[in-house]
Amino acid sequence: MDVQTWTYIIVGVSFALYIGIALWSRASSTKEFYVAGGHVSPLANGMATAADWMSAASFLSMAGLIAFSGYDGSVYLMGWTGGYVLLALLLAPYLRKFGKFTVPDFIGDRYYSNKARTVAVISALFVSFTYVAGQMRGVGVVFSRFLETDITNGVLIGMAIVFFYAVIGGMKGITYTQVAQYCVLIFAFMVPAIFISIQLTGNPIPQLGFGSNLTGTEMPLLDKLDGLMTELGFTAFTDGSKSTIDVFFITAALMVGTAGLPHVIVRFFTVPKVRDARLSAGYALAFIAILYTTAPAVAAFARTNLMDTVNDKAYDEIPEWFGTWEEAGLLAWSDKNDDGLIQYRPGKLFSEKGPSFQEGKGKYGQRLLNNEIDQSSQNELFIDNDIMVLANPEIAKLPNWVVALVAAGGLAAALSTAAGLLLVISTSVSHDLVKKQLMPDLSDKGELWIARGSAMLAVIVAGYFGINPPDFVAAVVALAFGLAAASFFPAIFLGIFYKRMNKEGAISGMIAGLGITVFYMMRYKLGWIGGPTSSDDWWFGISPEGFGTVGMLINFAVALTVSRFTPAPPKAIEEMVEDIRIPSAG
Repeated sequence: MDVQTWTYIIVGVSFALYIGIALWSRASSTKEFYVAGGHVSPLANGMATAADWMSAASFLSMAGLIAFSGYDGSVYLMGWTGGYVLLALLLAPYLRKFGKFTVPDFIGDRYYSNKARTVAVISALFVSFTYVAGQMRGVGVVFSRFLETDITNGVLIGMAIVFFYAVIGGMKGITYTQVAQYCVLIFAFMVPAIFISIQLTGNPIPQLGFGSNLTGTEMPLLDKLDGLMTELGFTAFTDGSKSTIDVFFITAALMVGTAGLPHVIVRFFTVPKVRDARLSAGYALAFIAILYTTAPAVAAFARTNLMDTVNDKAYDEIPEWFGTWEEAGLLAWSDKNDDGLIQYRPGKLFSEKGPSFQEGKGKYGQRLLNNEIDQSSQNELFIDNDIMVLANPEIAKLPNWVVALVAAGGLAAALSTAAGLLLVISTSVSHDLVKKQLMPDLSDKGELWIARGSAMLAVIVAGYFGINPPDFVAAVVALAFGLAAASFFPAIFLGIFYKRMNKEGAISGMIAGLGITVFYMMRYKLGWIGGPTSSDDWWFGISPEGFGTVGMLINFAVALTVSRFTPAPPKAIEEMVEDIRIPSAG
């Protein structure tokens, strides 16, 4: 069977499974909708947390980003995995002991203020909508290739699926759906990695194959890759080009951003006891490590195979996968020197973010571009970072069912995280804004209806951002982590470990941290303030992906300063904080 038939079968079966689970476990109360009733086992919660955590950025984009940036991509590995450890050990058990539904719920009660709650709701919406844009973009990339539709239609299909099981099932439905999605995505990621590791190095363990010699030679894989890249003018795969300060700030933003992500934190409210929160965090870390330790190997395999397969080859001799991704609008070639050969070199093919195609084909059969071609570089090839994991099995000539399996895994990763984020948006509006502030007498049934309505509206907005994303998946997600670092982390950390922190300090810190970070991202990432910019304009050489660390430091400084010159919190709040920090036997 061809790839598309296999895709319809495997994706169709997985979608039917997700919808069936959502119907079986649909929420009938707000507690089930928000925290799955608080009765999820640590093992199931660990798998669900891993699926929630390993988004389209982890599955689709991280390995692609490492494939093209090499050593510089390690910031994502260090930041995201280190951040999860920080969250699991430093914050999760205490938040579970507090026993609320959401992060804004914690901030509102800890800082005895609806203003603090409102600022937290706004922060949650900023973080979640930025993050979910990356997920919907990932869904569109998968559908555009494997169901042979454009990205817009792919995003619309993804919206419909997420709407169904997030709105009907709530956290209860999402939790058990995510258990299934974890199984799908990790199997889909590992199977081609194992196949390609055997193919290239003879070692069935990708993590070891990454450092092994190529089959039948004494040359290590990474030495060959470094040689290929330097020969063509690229920076060696194992060398970095980012400044030390930017690497540090991006890694820190990803770490503390992870510890402030509301859709991951809320997962620890779904288990019965504090001990279960710690145990599920351990399970999740083990499940996450399987993918994260494999991603660098997948990146190296993909870049090696790509350069061997495409570079300096005649267009009419390259494999079928090249043309298929061209048709999907995620790969393009322009023959600058009219020799019929594909020259993959440093530099951009064109200045725009993605290709715009004309009708018809060129003399070699290639898609013709509307884009203005950049003649200042020798590069003739455009490759979207987000396709590398999906294209890797095709480039390596693996069986069609493996190619389709990877498509199902990419969808599982994107949809699982999108559902968790949509629930955060829904609960922030229905519980923290409407129930806690605007309509305190609202019935449980009425709150549930508002939660579902909020989720429906959130799906629509998320779809828009998925169709019009500011960048590729991992970069969009990195911005969300920066926003979480600048807003939530200081308020949560100080709320747990500093009894003297008061509402004035927390509110001022969150506004200052979030405000400066949003400004920086709008100015230097989106170009909405002052027009287009370059990396030469960055403050202190810090990229928008790393600026969340600056926002966090500003948040801490403002919060601590303001709290020193304003009244201490009530005695009851200080006693509550003390109680949260006391270890529990349960």
